[in-house]
Amino acid sequence: MQSGSSKVEKKFLLAILTTVLGLPLGSATAATLRDVFKRVSGSVVVVLAESKSPGTWGNQSPADVGGLGSGVLISQSGRILTAAHVVEAADRVRIRFEGGAVVPARVIASDPLADLALLQVTQVPQDAVAARIGDSDKVEVADQVFVVGAPYGISETLSVGYVSARRTARAELGDSASVELFQTDAAIAPGNSGGPMFNMQGEVIGIVSRIVSRSGGSEGIGFAVTSNAAKEILLDAPFIWTGISVVPLSGELARLLNLPQPAGLLVMHAAEDSPGAQMGLRAGTTPAVVGGVNLTLGGDVVLAVAGMPIEANAGNYRKIRDRLRRAQPEEQIPIVVLRAGRIVELSSASMRAIRSN
Repeated sequence: MQSGSSKVEKKFLLAILTTVLGLPLGSATAATLRDVFKRVSGSVVVVLAESKSPGTWGNQSPADVGGLGSGVLISQSGRILTAAHVVEAADRVRIRFEGGAVVPARVIASDPLADLALLQVTQVPQDAVAARIGDSDKVEVADQVFVVGAPYGISETLSVGYVSARRTARAELGDSASVELFQTDAAIAPGNSGGPMFNMQGEVIGIVSRIVSRSGGSEGIGFAVTSNAAKEILLDAPFIWTGISVVPLSGELARLLNLPQPAGLLVMHAAEDSPGAQMGLRAGTTPAVVGGVNLTLGGDVVLAVAGMPIEANAGNYRKIRDRLRRAQPEEQIPIVVLRAGRIVELSSASMRAIRSN
């Protein structure tokens, strides 16, 4: 056991070294972060998504709409995690790696309510590094973390902060999905969506999802879906991707749009050659504001999938998702929609088209 005088001597010596050498007490932490960033930065990518979208108003022609986000390479075979809202209904997706190489990618799985998507690139540059996925259950409030991404398109940007809390989307944001989130004070801005949150060992412990900000800037509160939630929802289950973006309709919206049931899903966009487009789902064509909500009207409203009516709760969505995951590859899945005021059952789609693995 050290004597009291020995402890005092060590503290005195540390103080002298700090003063004489000009070393801040936090220099070891700074050096560690610098080294970890160098090790993992090659796994972080920029996600470039393009979609055809109807003109803002009237009879304007469709225009290319660019979407930008971030992502993280999780395997040398070319799989990348990102946010669903960046790529879910994109007609074309490309990935820009750290060295500048731009390669095509396709969506192979997504869960819009959890805001998670999995991409597959056609090739991986030799200098790209796959990140390791960590165990988010081991993360505690007050742990230091850092986020790497492309805020406002400025790639390879690092921001540092702490885990402020563990949350669920339903409890904190009013969302219909009860996915687990990390709340953080690390600066997050548009363009960071889909990028990785790392612990100080360089492991991915979260995928950036959103910010809550009065101005839309990085001074708001940031949220990232935990890595264990991503593994459970996306990586450890059969892959499902429809390629359509939808808006849930219920309550007053459902009544204003004359739905024949309490809830449905308005199809806003269907990616070119996606499973949703191949099923025959029609997207909206006319932007409008209904009940204070921005919508694109004129498309199908999905009323039922696989014999299960659409309901206004997350439990219903999970039941439909699990039903699709249990289906056999050649099983036919009926879809009922409201189209131009008539209820139509689309030609059944094979699960092979929806499941990528």
